[in-house]
Amino acid sequence: MKTLATIKGILFDLDGVLYVGSNAIEGAVVAVEKIRVSGMPCRFVTNTSTLSLASLQQKINAMGFSISADEIISAPQATLLYLKNQHEPVCRLLLADDVKKDFKGFRQSDTKANYIVVGDIGNTWSYPLLNEVFNCLMQGAKLIAIHKNRFWQTEHGLQMDIGGFIEGLEYASGSKAMIIGKPSAEFFQIALDDMGLKPEEAAIIGDDIDVDVGGGQQVGLMGILVKTGKYRQSYAESSPITPDLIIDSIKNLPSLLGC
Repeated sequence: MKTLATIKGILFDLDGVLYVGSNAIEGAVVAVEKIRVSGMPCRFVTNTSTLSLASLQQKINAMGFSISADEIISAPQATLLYLKNQHEPVCRLLLADDVKKDFKGFRQSDTKANYIVVGDIGNTWSYPLLNEVFNCLMQGAKLIAIHKNRFWQTEHGLQMDIGGFIEGLEYASGSKAMIIGKPSAEFFQIALDDMGLKPEEAAIIGDDIDVDVGGGQQVGLMGILVKTGKYRQSYAESSPITPDLIIDSIKNLPSLLGC
């Protein structure tokens, strides 16, 4: 099991680790600042797909953080990079309106798309919409999921995430979705390359034992689980994943790093 002694960089999950909804977790702002002042490189990695990069940065910093846009690595941004490398992609974007702004450079079609990009669209889900997507997939379109999270923590409690819809579309169409965000190995590698670090030199801290901790460990990162956000003791104890470290909150991390 890895220890913090060899860690040279930190990947922070956002929602549930630094904040819940629009409220910063107690001590999170100070904790992040202490770690950054120590000279340790940080990247802020998220599967959040309801906000454009600009809006996400604005939201984070409005809570007291001071994080630059180039330190944020979001699943929608990774999706953009992927699509830019494809030959003349035609997209159907099942994304929040704000996130769609980042994808405005691509051709779009509801019926002739060859890439279906799925993110968080809230209450827009319906049987007719699922059936439209299903028929596109049956005609050969590729399904791209910003992430495949099961659930997430909101200010009002746990909420089902898009993973169930992705699973249903895969089952019905017989096709597998390309998962862009965590726990994709490629997603973590983007962050590592950006920091110039090897997997064994970095740690991921998150509230999701499957996506954050398990995903990070699969590529060689140290996995740190926090008992905030979506963390539930019973769920963590039943998981086959064993975190390298479990801490009560992000506010405890600086002292463990010697910051």
